[in-house]
Amino acid sequence: MKVIICGAGQVGWQIARHLSGERNDVTVVDNNPDLVRRATDTLDVQGIAGHASYPDILERAGARDADMIIAATHSDEVNMVTCQVAHSVFAIPRKIARLRAQSYLTAIYSDLYRRDHMPIDVVISPEREVADAALRRLRAPSAFDTQSFADGQVRLLGVALGADCPVLNTPLRQLTDLFSTLRAIVVGVRRRGRLFAPDAADQLFEGDQIYVVAHQDDANRTLEIFGKSVTRQERVVIVGGGNVGLAVARALETRTERVRARIIEIDRAKAERAADALERTIVLNGDGLNMELLNEANIGKADAVLAVTDDDKTNLLAAVRAKTAGCQMAICLVNDPTLQPLMSPLDIDAYINPRSTTVSSILRHIRHGRVRGVYSIGDAEAEVIEAQVLSTSPISGKVIRDIDFPEGVLVGAVVKGGKMVKPTGTTRIEEGDVIIVFAMTPDVPEVERLFQVSIDFF
Repeated sequence: MKVIICGAGQVGWQIARHLSGERNDVTVVDNNPDLVRRATDTLDVQGIAGHASYPDILERAGARDADMIIAATHSDEVNMVTCQVAHSVFAIPRKIARLRAQSYLTAIYSDLYRRDHMPIDVVISPEREVADAALRRLRAPSAFDTQSFADGQVRLLGVALGADCPVLNTPLRQLTDLFSTLRAIVVGVRRRGRLFAPDAADQLFEGDQIYVVAHQDDANRTLEIFGKSVTRQERVVIVGGGNVGLAVARALETRTERVRARIIEIDRAKAERAADALERTIVLNGDGLNMELLNEANIGKADAVLAVTDDDKTNLLAAVRAKTAGCQMAICLVNDPTLQPLMSPLDIDAYINPRSTTVSSILRHIRHGRVRGVYSIGDAEAEVIEAQVLSTSPISGKVIRDIDFPEGVLVGAVVKGGKMVKPTGTTRIEEGDVIIVFAMTPDVPEVERLFQVSIDFF
């Protein structure tokens, strides 16, 4: 597949890294020559320095025979014009644009823009993705990461193991025997900074961060087995009343179970906008680092604080102050990946990386064939892939123990006839089944070959 990626920032670079690693023909376009040089020096890609929306630049990038264009520059307008030029001048079949401005998103999602007038096949909104990620974190407060698959039947849970975890130093094989009815499988372990797919003889130790694929109905029991208490989030304080904070508060207001939410926003205009848009949420105008204001928001009795301002350091400090005051859980929005190792020392329970969520969202739309979902883990170290088995797939008709999966791949769940089953070595994979697999990034191309999903892109 020939792909043009417009924008060589963190999102564009990560997408280029994924696609070039899977032997696609990738060209990166950016008006910053240094970013283009970084991409061409570190990845197997071609680079063009110039404005992504200029037809002559796209011509040089190979737009005449490109299969897809991904517009992920920092400008919404450039991304939209790029897709328009790609459609009108070069007839590129697939066009994906990242858009941030709420006004554009409201118009596009309300179908004001039709394909003939604004030919964007997929719109990616980082703020919507971050809001969704924040809500997922709140649904699983004791997990540092979580994602849904198989229409909500299957959950991926990231769990940090403490000294109170009752199953430490126990081989995974023995866990299966002890909890035979538990529909959950440990598919990934991060130990001393290194992520790997465990085998049945591996044990879990204090300080490990594990990734578990579990049935939705068994998610709470899974967390309890690994030493995590399951509590309802009834009081939430949101620091930051911009688009992300506002979207989270709106979603919390629509929940059937009552959630008392309060927003702290330093910008008066944003605070007034949030107050007008919300019905039950209390909005406070002031600095989220001000201890008096945090006390006014009753932070000491809050079940969770969600710090989602535009400033990473404000988010970190607000979360630390909230935890110090007695808040049970802190979730931070962190753009700078170099700050992520500070989460544990600062006692911050979970973080959201907007770039990671955006990359995962884009990957869901560009994967081959019958791939229905993709979630990127860590710094693009691994992926959890949901894919449907085709009749022509090499794994169709085989039992799992006879399939030659790479060492870095584990099957976390199988959906048969619309129902999730816990896979074992004797589980037979059949046409139409949906499989959720954990795969280290270098093994993703082999997973795609086994699922035979690299044939049809659209």
